Amino acid sequence: MNRRTLLKASGISLSLPLLEAFGKESGTPPKRALFLCNTLGFYPPAFYPKASGSDYGPSEYLSLLDGHREEYTVFSGLSHPDQGGEHACEMTWLSGARNPGRDGFENSISVDQFAARELGNVTRFSSLSLSSDGKRSQSYTETGVMIPAMDRPSEVFAKLFLQGKPNEVAREKRKLSDGHSILDSLGDQRRRLLANASPADQDKLGAYFEAVREAERGLTEAEAWYDRPKPKLDVDMPQDISDKADLVGRIELLFQLVPLALQTDSTRVISIVIQNNHGIPLIDGVDAEHHNLSHHGRDPARIDQLKKIERAILGSFDGLLSRMKEQQENGISLLDSTCTLLGSNLGNAAAHDPRNNPILLAGGGMNHGGYSAHDSNDNTPLGNLFVRMLQEIGIETDSFSTSKGQLDW
Repeated sequence: MNRRTLLKASGISLSLPLLEAFGKESGTPPKRALFLCNTLGFYPPAFYPKASGSDYGPSEYLSLLDGHREEYTVFSGLSHPDQGGEHACEMTWLSGARNPGRDGFENSISVDQFAARELGNVTRFSSLSLSSDGKRSQSYTETGVMIPAMDRPSEVFAKLFLQGKPNEVAREKRKLSDGHSILDSLGDQRRRLLANASPADQDKLGAYFEAVREAERGLTEAEAWYDRPKPKLDVDMPQDISDKADLVGRIELLFQLVPLALQTDSTRVISIVIQNNHGIPLIDGVDAEHHNLSHHGRDPARIDQLKKIERAILGSFDGLLSRMKEQQENGISLLDSTCTLLGSNLGNAAAHDPRNNPILLAGGGMNHGGYSAHDSNDNTPLGNLFVRMLQEIGIETDSFSTSKGQLDW
């Protein structure tokens, strides 16, 4: 079977994951990079363990990810130098450009776009920039121009997997909105492929097709709410919140697309920014805006609500790690082939402090399982970790932005 084999019907094509039947042409799965930023940070006492090393006791937040403990490393004491400007450092978290928000500031290329440029056009999309809300991204070109993010998972799905003439794509999108799966249109071809596949490929295809259906179900359910009337209650009107308040739902939809995009080799570089403008998140026990809660003033009640939001975000990340561990390519998990960075541009969102960024690096086939603590007063450049990630995905470089070498642990 040729690596480019697709299932085709009615003008629509669906990419296939890497299978045994593709033979030695593909060999070892390609290395990828995934960058995820929660722009309002993580509450430090709940994020960091109390002791460094490999035998650390998990913190409140890391206990949510303890099932993946051997697949990630936690870092403290990392940041970009010369940051500030309250939330202006959002735009430089992937670039490391100095002095954001100052007069005359010009951004520099972000690490995801640097990786995409160096890898070249080896995939249909050199990179994907996604957002939980709005077009603002952290991806910047060499000339400092922001690449608009995609924040509608249905559009991302169509861009990745629906291929055909405009009227054909529109027809398939209508089927999707009506609850019909793209897989239904590919029925005979899909059955023949499964019948002729090896047992290992049958298992892989079964898992892949189920992932496609899961993504379709999620997109259909999310879009269905747009036209549903909300119930009217005989009580005082609460603060207006729009559908974007479903922060966790939006994140989940994006996270469902990540394994599909990577496993089909549609792209090898993805960045996702979790924005701070979702209003009051639809999370039990939370009745205040996420941004306001990040400025908690050490109020225990506000911190408790803030932690509910951040625990929900980390719970979604835990699900993403699980899905990536389950997907296998030539005996290697998708997580092992993907350097997966979760962090924030703010170390202490309550004070708009861009130092001591919370950083967690998972997967990539690297040695993990510990807590690497760096100097909290004299931070190590976060660019050093970016250099290490670039090298791990096959890019020969010894510097990026304000780095001073590569980070080892």
